Amino acid sequence: MSYFFTSESVSEGHPDKIADQISDALIDNFLAFDSESKVACETLVTTGQVILAGEVKSTTYLDVQDIARQVIKKIGYTKSEYMFEANSCGVLSAIHEQSTEINQGVDKANKEEQGAGDQGIMFGYASNETEDYMPLALDLSHKLLQELAVIRRENDEITYLRPDAKSQVTLEYSADNNPSRIEAIVLSTQHDEFDTEENMLAVIKKDITEILIPRIIKKHPQYAHLFNDDIKYHINPTGKFVIGGPHGDTGLTGRKIIVDTYGGKGGHGGGAFSGKDPSKVDRSAAYATRHIAKNLVAAGVADEILVQVSYAIGVAEPMGIYVNTYGSNKTSFTDGEIAKKVSEIFDMRPYFIEQRLKLRNPIYSETAAYGHMGRKPQTITKTFTAPNGDTVTKEVELFTWEKLDYVDKVQEVFKIS
Repeated sequence: MSYFFTSESVSEGHPDKIADQISDALIDNFLAFDSESKVACETLVTTGQVILAGEVKSTTYLDVQDIARQVIKKIGYTKSEYMFEANSCGVLSAIHEQSTEINQGVDKANKEEQGAGDQGIMFGYASNETEDYMPLALDLSHKLLQELAVIRRENDEITYLRPDAKSQVTLEYSADNNPSRIEAIVLSTQHDEFDTEENMLAVIKKDITEILIPRIIKKHPQYAHLFNDDIKYHINPTGKFVIGGPHGDTGLTGRKIIVDTYGGKGGHGGGAFSGKDPSKVDRSAAYATRHIAKNLVAAGVADEILVQVSYAIGVAEPMGIYVNTYGSNKTSFTDGEIAKKVSEIFDMRPYFIEQRLKLRNPIYSETAAYGHMGRKPQTITKTFTAPNGDTVTKEVELFTWEKLDYVDKVQEVFKIS
């Protein structure tokens, strides 16, 4: 019997995502000048105000106010009528030094014995549903908003867009778990004032269906067959959406963890990523389990895989590794035997995760909007400037956990030709 599955995404201008991006910009700046920095930074954004709080252990000093303003400016909050504007908003910092009691469990004389920054469970998931080994509904939800942001910045075909937006895609699946068509698309976008609400809704719906959707199909032809004339579109279903961003809703770091991961597919341990340095296994182990799951699926172990790992604070070795192939296992090994092999192939101690995925680099700002998973690995050059004028330029690899660099090893271990 067929069924429906839905995932959502939010734009870079959504208040929670503004908070995530500010927190991760702070992480990047700390790591750029001191790669051993320990940081847990939370951000709150509301009407005309940014509040930073958290714990830091670092040898560097940052102008956190300027960093926050630069992020807000880049997102597009540059007009006073938004009631949240990069140059005029207040920025209050309540960041203090990290607890020595927490730090003593993490830092060890032998780096290889580095303990987990906290207890917890982390999940990684992969499916051959898309080229990126991501759930399709989430992939489409992200792509809708990424393209909407491109259109907003072009300010040509659609000129009334503001930064805040949300999307949601519902897919119909066949009885054999294959996506067959798009049932519904929900998209709400912040916008400038219109003369009348009736004209506003008609114009926005026409522009979304006749400009945004064709651009998505053109850029991503592999999804063209999913679009049809029977899709139910709900465009700005509540009506007027002029008041948005932090003026419409308070934003907090870490409130979009399902958007950040798999859109409701697989599992989630509950820990947020943004604002945390890689000693926090909430972040690093979630990346590591995604790396494992993706390489296992790409190697042909199964069509769909969930990997769980768990830790105790201050302890290097994980408590356990769990694998679920959802009945799609293509090997002669049981799921439990696959988990045992995984622990032999991938060293899941925190220090080795950091080294394998190159996580002590300033690579996190790019993760803070449109998902941490399913992104394209690439090498870029980034430059950071300290308050005293010192600059650091680094060549860094982004999204290393998305690399298919263990496929050959996995196939060798599982005897897949």
